[in-house]
Amino acid sequence: MNRKTLVLPAVVGLLAPVLAACGGSDGGSGGGDAIAVGTTDRFIASGKVPAPFDPAYAYDAGSWNVLRQTVQTLMAMPRSGSGDPVPEAAESCIFSDSGSERYACTLRKDLTFADGSAVTAADVKYSIDRVRAIHSSSASYGLLSTIDTIETQGDRKVIFHLNTPDATFPYKLATPTAGIVNPDDYDKKKLRDGFDVDGSGPYTMKAEVKGNTVVKTVFTKNPHYKGQLKPKNDKVELVSFDSADAMGKALEKGDIDMMTRTMSPEQINTYSTNPPENINLVEMPGMEIRYLGFNTVAPSVKSKAVRQAMAQVVDRGALASSVYGTSAEPLYSLVPAGITGHQNSFFNKYGDPDKAKAASTLSKANITTPVKLTLHYTTDHYGSGTKKEFEVLQKQLNASGLFDVDIKGDVWDTYRDAQLKGEYDVYGLGWFPDFPDADNFLAPFLDKDNFLASPYANSTIRGELIPAERREADRLTASKSLQQIQNTVADDVPVLPLWQGKQYVAARDDITGVEWALSSSSVLQLWELGRGVSG
Repeated sequence: MNRKTLVLPAVVGLLAPVLAACGGSDGGSGGGDAIAVGTTDRFIASGKVPAPFDPAYAYDAGSWNVLRQTVQTLMAMPRSGSGDPVPEAAESCIFSDSGSERYACTLRKDLTFADGSAVTAADVKYSIDRVRAIHSSSASYGLLSTIDTIETQGDRKVIFHLNTPDATFPYKLATPTAGIVNPDDYDKKKLRDGFDVDGSGPYTMKAEVKGNTVVKTVFTKNPHYKGQLKPKNDKVELVSFDSADAMGKALEKGDIDMMTRTMSPEQINTYSTNPPENINLVEMPGMEIRYLGFNTVAPSVKSKAVRQAMAQVVDRGALASSVYGTSAEPLYSLVPAGITGHQNSFFNKYGDPDKAKAASTLSKANITTPVKLTLHYTTDHYGSGTKKEFEVLQKQLNASGLFDVDIKGDVWDTYRDAQLKGEYDVYGLGWFPDFPDADNFLAPFLDKDNFLASPYANSTIRGELIPAERREADRLTASKSLQQIQNTVADDVPVLPLWQGKQYVAARDDITGVEWALSSSSVLQLWELGRGVSG
């Protein structure tokens, strides 16, 4: 295969059931027992992460999936997860100028929070201004960085005046960071500690907590909800497990009805080839990526040559296949294949793994070998495959003779805090897109106030290329700037892309709507699930 033109499913959002479900595809009755969904996501409140579910702080796939059930946004992504955003709390939204700098929304009539109080334009302004003012350490506020001021007209009209053209702004209003909260429940100047969430979404939420950790999140259908979703159940329980194995055993025993993130590679293989009775596996394309990040001012990786040599040595194909089998593909850019503007910049620059070229790069920069490094990874956030992945990376780099690599794992609560403080020279992270556009695979890592708190700053990317691509409503036209950014990243290597993954959901065969449970943007859509008749 010509890796310059890697081919993945061309239609983002195309769903491929591995086994046909026995239940109906149009969802089941809204009544009946609660549908129990398993996850390995762990939600912990601590001094380091005080407010896991506050829209002003939350910025990971697990927390966002809780918020999407409960906190409404003006816009939302379509059911498939791809395409243009659609109105949700808003009745309509539109750019009201020709330069993508003035965005006007009108709220639905008689919109209320779950407690019955009215949702007004002032509440929308309060919510988004609050995120920008709190400026939390998660850097989620960066999604709203193109807002200059917010104007309200009456109770239903909100106008966003942007400080620069931003054709991606409707997508940003579809993220939980732009979620609408009640000023009575959320202080304007500080985060809401703990696990309480109040909003106007399709469900209300109650967290069952043990110690400082959520063990179960119960979602109950919100009778006051007004939006474009049509929930197919009355109640869903999101149950947290310590491991994929424990989650799988619960599914097989019937203690839960479905399991989602994160299934282990071994489970995916077993459920594909020899599934347990009454359990179906659904495979779907995804936009998840994994990568190494660098603290580019740290002595060990400050030289671009060290980072380039790592890019030259790592064998992404062997890494993906040996750890994740067919559920992952090698990735040669931060922008995954299937997204408009994608370019295999790392393969174009480095080609196949080549120890001799890497040695030459280090020699020309007068770097003494072997280069001592520690690669850091999280033990409990991305699934059981992460440790194996870093063991393979360690083996590949050390086998070159150019590196002397150790690996070290930490729990997410400790890990993310240390990474943001710059305590790791090299670290592994994953990215589930905020929205399905190439901008969202680039700007969060490279722009000012970025998600990584990275010291890497390229003035051309920040001052010219990101603003240029955001001016283009036609994303094909934006591709030229987007591809220039990707080429610069391949040369400077502030991050090193590794692989992109597919998504899997396993469920008992009386559960309907499973094929819609995860969108291509990794949005957990619990409202799609129903209970039908076992096959």
